[in-house]
Amino acid sequence: MLGADDVLVPEPRRVLVAGTTGVGKTTTAGRIGRALGIRHTEIDSIYHGPDWTPRESFLAEVEAYTSEPTWVTEWQYTLARDMLAARADTLVWIDLPVPVALWRLVRRTLRRRLRRTPLWNGNIEPPLWTFFTDPGHIVRWGIRVRHESRKRVPALVHTAPHLRIVHLRTQREVDRFVQHLAERRG
Repeated sequence: MLGADDVLVPEPRRVLVAGTTGVGKTTTAGRIGRALGIRHTEIDSIYHGPDWTPRESFLAEVEAYTSEPTWVTEWQYTLARDMLAARADTLVWIDLPVPVALWRLVRRTLRRRLRRTPLWNGNIEPPLWTFFTDPGHIVRWGIRVRHESRKRVPALVHTAPHLRIVHLRTQREVDRFVQHLAERRG
């Protein structure tokens, strides 16, 4: 696996950003897209329909944008993971310490709920009390799956050997990696 300071040659053109919920996948994917001049498609925006229902067009839309020559997106959703990994050339794994990821997830969820931030297709975070009643609540889900990336990503060395995997363990490494991409691009 590569690190924050490794030079990626050729320059990434089809990039996945992996990590557990709350680590900043979407933010980092957007930053990578801007650094490389590549469009970022937020995968949550095409997965979630109104009332948090999965959209029927999800896989077709993933198929369409990953058929393009360049893209950046997050590596999530079991339905799409294999297709995404097969089509990407680079996977950036944000592997922050669990307490950092969970704190970020709780902070983001609280902020979105209190501000009633519109998310995808008119959805907003549910009331805070649903943490206690909904086993699928994003924070409960985040706690439950907090170690999944640490199983899935290393397995890609064998199942997707064409992928360059960049392993980033701190926010400083994430920032440095994105900065290097931007600098190398000029």
